[in-house]
Amino acid sequence: MKIKIINKSNHALPHYETGASAGMDLRANISEHVTLQPLERAIIKTGLFIELPVGLEAQVRPRSGLAAKKGITVLNAPGTIDADYRGEIGVILVNLSNEEFKIENGERIAQLVIAKHERADWVEVEELSETSRGEGGFGSTGVK
Repeated sequence: MKIKIINKSNHALPHYETGASAGMDLRANISEHVTLQPLERAIIKTGLFIELPVGLEAQVRPRSGLAAKKGITVLNAPGTIDADYRGEIGVILVNLSNEEFKIENGERIAQLVIAKHERADWVEVEELSETSRGEGGFGSTGVK
């Protein structure tokens, strides 16, 4: 599938690292480093603008290495980029560690996954069908 992209950064276009990769790394496009203090968040720009076909979304997700090693994650993961959005892709990063974290220009900060989605039409009813789970909520399907 082909997706239109404008790259206003000095970095290569996002690409798949392996033949089986689902996500492409997004890189910070910043003029000077940004330091995130513990529990601080910031929107980090990428310099990328995309035009998705209707029926697709781009999901901005954390990088597992940054999350596991540094406590850095995407705050609204997954962030959704809709097909009608034409602005610059920004990543809301948060520092969940106890140490400050410095983000440098070109650093891989998140990953982007392109996914199909459906649109729903609501059908209002008076009752829903019965299931074995019923109204069981959080943790209700686990082993007791």
